[in-house]
Amino acid sequence: MEQTSAKPWNEIHVLLEQKASVAELETLLDQLQPADMLHAVFHLDADDQRALLAAIAPRRAASLVEELPDGHVADLMEEMPVADAASIVQELASDHRVDVLAEIHSEEAEAIIGELDEDEANEVRELIAYDPDQAGGLMMTEFACYPMSLTVREVVDDLTGDVVDYQHLTVHYAYVVGARNRLKGVIRLRDLVFADPNQKIGEIAKPARSVPPNASLEELEEFFDEHDIAAVPVTDSTWKLLGIVRRRAVLQAAADRAEADNLKAAGIIGGDELRSMPVLMRSRRRLAWLSINIGLNILAATVIALYEDTISAVIALAVFLPIVSDMSGCSGNQAVAVSMRELTLGAAVPKDAFRVLRKEAIVGVINGVALGALLGLAAWAWKGNPVLGLVVGGALAVNTIIAVSIGGTVPLVLRRFKMDPAVSSGPLLTTVTDMCGFFILLSMASLVLPSLT
Repeated sequence: MEQTSAKPWNEIHVLLEQKASVAELETLLDQLQPADMLHAVFHLDADDQRALLAAIAPRRAASLVEELPDGHVADLMEEMPVADAASIVQELASDHRVDVLAEIHSEEAEAIIGELDEDEANEVRELIAYDPDQAGGLMMTEFACYPMSLTVREVVDDLTGDVVDYQHLTVHYAYVVGARNRLKGVIRLRDLVFADPNQKIGEIAKPARSVPPNASLEELEEFFDEHDIAAVPVTDSTWKLLGIVRRRAVLQAAADRAEADNLKAAGIIGGDELRSMPVLMRSRRRLAWLSINIGLNILAATVIALYEDTISAVIALAVFLPIVSDMSGCSGNQAVAVSMRELTLGAAVPKDAFRVLRKEAIVGVINGVALGALLGLAAWAWKGNPVLGLVVGGALAVNTIIAVSIGGTVPLVLRRFKMDPAVSSGPLLTTVTDMCGFFILLSMASLVLPSLT
């Protein structure tokens, strides 16, 4: 394979400026490994990315789009000519098509849908109505499906006659249906190959497990954990076959949700952030959370201002303030993580808040006493003052109990009030642990101030 010395994104940029032909652009892309091509695309600015998608063949553009984050693709398509965006969307698999359109503002999305074939447009509108984290929102409607009266030979002939599309869809099974498209069974393709060509597929089909369109992401994860299959059919209450959900789609959805929660917890609001995005957009998404955090930190700092005289008298307290707040915050965040995980799995619901509080309080007492003892001994050894050790250790112990108890219950309470716990749990916990930690340590020190000086 011919190697190029120039950076591929620079070459792509030059070809786009020169209005190069589709063949020239695709020849350059063909020289790149998939990971290198994705790396090159992310080095292009948004205008060049849009120009590239519009310049290459729609199917090639769709293959590239499938590797990009849905939110980023939506941002690109909102600024593309509707016809160009629609030509790419039309080449996407139905599940990915819906994922992308769901991220686009409703008016722009409807304009793109309006450019699709009537049947495809109606199908998209039906699929986009489902919750994106349910089977209906994750399913694809392209799959191998045949009446039970067909022979094995007829099915194999159909599969081999349209091998390009079936390979693109990574078909693993042929689904067998009866009257009104009701699911009757499933056949693995490798079993189909070795079956008697003249046998009816209804005679060799195995019973098929299915899920309803309202099956949650957690239920789908559990299903695939229990069953070693690549896809599961989606059926309604009458066993009518609606689509299939692929294992990899469920894994990707779970990974996307975890990534979104991580971004929210880090204070990045508004979805995916890439460095190829406009600087002002990236700044705005970060500032939304940071601005709130300034106010919360100022609120916590007012507690310290109330005890300036105590800190002036015992400078060592200033050293232990961040330790008490930080260690308590870490303990609280552990409880937050467990509650977030249980909410995701369905193992906990908002009404379990008191049960969670009881369990976390016990853990908080054990860990608080242990951590408080360690810090208290360290303070005593450093300053040679057992009272200082008692104050510092006691403050950490009490604040840890508070932090763990609050950390476990805050996500459930926020979910109860329809707020996103991934966004709000961290700032709330940090503010409470800072304020409580500062107040407990400084108020205890004020009570025994003569013994500390």
